[in-house]
Amino acid sequence: MAQRLVRAKRKIADAGVPFEVPGPEAWFERLDAVLSTLEVAYAKAHEDAAGAGAHAGYASEMLELTGVLTKLLPNEAEALAFAALVRYAEARRPARVDDQGAMVPLSEQDPTLWRQDLIDEADGYFDRALALGPCGPRALQAAIHGVWCRRKNLSEPAPWHDILTLYDLLLTQRDDPIVRINRAVALAEIAGVPAALNEVEALRSQTLINFLPFQALRADLLHRAGRREESRAAYKDALALSPTPAERV
Repeated sequence: MAQRLVRAKRKIADAGVPFEVPGPEAWFERLDAVLSTLEVAYAKAHEDAAGAGAHAGYASEMLELTGVLTKLLPNEAEALAFAALVRYAEARRPARVDDQGAMVPLSEQDPTLWRQDLIDEADGYFDRALALGPCGPRALQAAIHGVWCRRKNLSEPAPWHDILTLYDLLLTQRDDPIVRINRAVALAEIAGVPAALNEVEALRSQTLINFLPFQALRADLLHRAGRREESRAAYKDALALSPTPAERV
């Protein structure tokens, strides 16, 4: 990424391209690029469950930036939806690691530890997004987070059916490996581990071999399927990808 930024800066300088802040008439055509950039930045913050890594500050910055964006573009459903998504996800941060610093799976997190203030903010943004028309991909992603945040305690069943339904809808708008990996988690709970493992194995590629969530999910599914030797090898591959301390534990 650093090398790409250096090359881009050099190219801009050599071409003599002036810097200017685009006017409101140009915002719409640039919105998706802005939201995609914010998604990448927030993904770095979210993968650090303990909030102790180099990108820990991104989380609070994304809360601020998405709030500013919705003020600039109050009638853009995808901007509102992404603001909701970030708040739903950050609301759960207090429950994402246990007392030993290990990551807690979402279905096992104690909802009483979640921040209700951020959930309420997220609900407000999400309701505004829905009022503006049909759900786009970010609205569906926010809906997935929102379904989890409606859970009040661990005695309530995990909403796997709703989660799988929403991922099926999301696939009609954003069919990519990351969505399919996340969907496979829900699929394992509804259709069973073999069905999910078949989906995950179908995704194997040279790119995903170096993608930690793919390797971690594959290792877990292999373990649950009783394929212990393959599972150990997959966990070894996952550990080789330098997971965060919370994930490593």
